[in-house]
Amino acid sequence: MSSISVPTRRSALLLAAGAAICATTGSRAAEEQIITVHKDPSCDCCSGWVQHLQQAGFTVKTIETADLDPVKTRLGVPNDLAACHTAQIGGYVIEGHVPAVALNRFLNDKPSAIGLAVPGMPVGSPGMEGGSAEPYDVVMFGPAGRRTYMRFVRDRAL
Repeated sequence: MSSISVPTRRSALLLAAGAAICATTGSRAAEEQIITVHKDPSCDCCSGWVQHLQQAGFTVKTIETADLDPVKTRLGVPNDLAACHTAQIGGYVIEGHVPAVALNRFLNDKPSAIGLAVPGMPVGSPGMEGGSAEPYDVVMFGPAGRRTYMRFVRDRAL
C-alpha cells in the first residue's frame, strides 16, 4: 500500500519562495535587464545614444575601446550593417543608432535573429540629432537573412 505525502503549509510556502527567488535572481534575467555598449571613448554620438537608452529606462553598462572591429566580428555583425558602436542585450546584438522604441519592441517580440542594426550614422537618429533628419531603416539580421524591422525619422516610427 502506498501513501501520498501532502506538504505542510510551511513547506509549500518555502518552496514557492525559493522558486520566486530563483526566477528573479537568475543570471539570464539579469542579462536581459542590462544593455552592454561597446564604444570608442571619444565618440560623442555613441554617448548620445547611451543617454537616449538611459532616458528610455535601460540600464547601460559601457565598455570603452578604440578597436571595435574584433567585437563586431565576434558578435557576428555583417560589415555592411556596421556602425560606430555595438551593444548586447538579452542574447541579441544591437548595432548602431537603434531607437529605444525599436529595441523595446524587438525584446518583446523575441524573434529568431542575431539582432538589429541601423547601418552608418543617419542624421536625426538617436545620438545623431541635429541637421535635417533623414528617414532610416532598422534592419533585423540573422541566419534567415535580413529585413527592415521598422522605419524611422528621428526617433519616431513611420
